[in-house]
Amino acid sequence: MTTIHRHPELDFADVVREDEVVKSAAARKALAVLRIAFGLTFLWAFFDKLLALGFHTGYDQEGNLDRFGDAAWINGGSPTEGFLAFGVNPDSPFAGFFNGLAGYAVIDWLFMLGLLAIGTTLTLGIGMRFAAVAGAALYLMMYAAVMVPENNPVFDDHLIGAITLVVLALTLAGDTWGAGKAWAKTHLVRRYGFLR
Repeated sequence: MTTIHRHPELDFADVVREDEVVKSAAARKALAVLRIAFGLTFLWAFFDKLLALGFHTGYDQEGNLDRFGDAAWINGGSPTEGFLAFGVNPDSPFAGFFNGLAGYAVIDWLFMLGLLAIGTTLTLGIGMRFAAVAGAALYLMMYAAVMVPENNPVFDDHLIGAITLVVLALTLAGDTWGAGKAWAKTHLVRRYGFLR
């Protein structure tokens, strides 16, 4: 015999909306632009590494442009090996750890899936809490790899990026020019609020 558990319908009136958190319409629009810009930045990094489009990925050892060539992930290139093997600050206390991760397929997959998921959620305005946690973790790992920053003894763009993603999630920036409001009303998100 099968037992069906019914849950009472969730009341949409208790869904917190961005306009309750951020009162200014201009500020909500500015946060939306910032969210979309960060989302597209993550998506661009994903596609550049996937296809070696030649903006950061796609150069051979001599520095010659090789678009869609061997550096492309789809052609067997590693999207993380260059940074992990050569881009890590040798003075970072974590240099050995990050250098040791270079060349592993599982690291490439985790990195690429992270870029795609973070970029998609930010661009669409859904799953902002996931984007904030995953994106901030990625930024903090990159900060640890380049520690101590070149131009400032404490802050660099990685820390600013991590802070920004947290602010975007806390201000519900996915509601303006995104699918955040509709996403918040889904049964899945209403049941598991951490998906907001």
